[in-house]
Amino acid sequence: MPSLYLSPSVQEDNNYINGGTEEYYMNLIVDAMVPYLRASGIEFDRNNPNDSLSQVIALSNSKYRDLHLALHSNSSPENLSGMLQGPDVYHYAYSPSAQRASDIIAENLESIYPLPNLITVIPTTTLDELRRTKAPAVLVELAYHDNFDDAQWIKDNINSIARNLSLSLAEYFGAPFRESFQ
Repeated sequence: MPSLYLSPSVQEDNNYINGGTEEYYMNLIVDAMVPYLRASGIEFDRNNPNDSLSQVIALSNSKYRDLHLALHSNSSPENLSGMLQGPDVYHYAYSPSAQRASDIIAENLESIYPLPNLITVIPTTTLDELRRTKAPAVLVELAYHDNFDDAQWIKDNINSIARNLSLSLAEYFGAPFRESFQ
């Protein structure tokens, strides 16, 4: 059975331009993923919103995982506030497995994000949640919470984002994707 660590943002001070926080909406998405993951036979654990990033990484590393998936929303640099849009899918640069997961997630997001040409896959070695986890790790910045259209897209599409990410995970793990228990 595939093993996954889900890490919705613990950044409760990142406010959406149209109300709410990054932590709140990323946890809603993970909550909505749970039935799909269970139905698809994907074992998972998730962080606690009260954990620090160091605690999140330690919990992810506490047992074997096939993948670590962090979910976030992005914000622009101050001089570009509100102008940037689109999902960024980060993976640890030296992990072929993480790159494969990132590519699958980005490709599947194209079917639900309204401007698919803005979706980017970015290899990196600087993000702690990718660099310090033992499992192959992917961090998805689903859209920009300082851009009204992006923030509204996240709010209006919690369930379709959750379904799409769960479908991507099933594809990555080679598991059958199921909408519900059969």
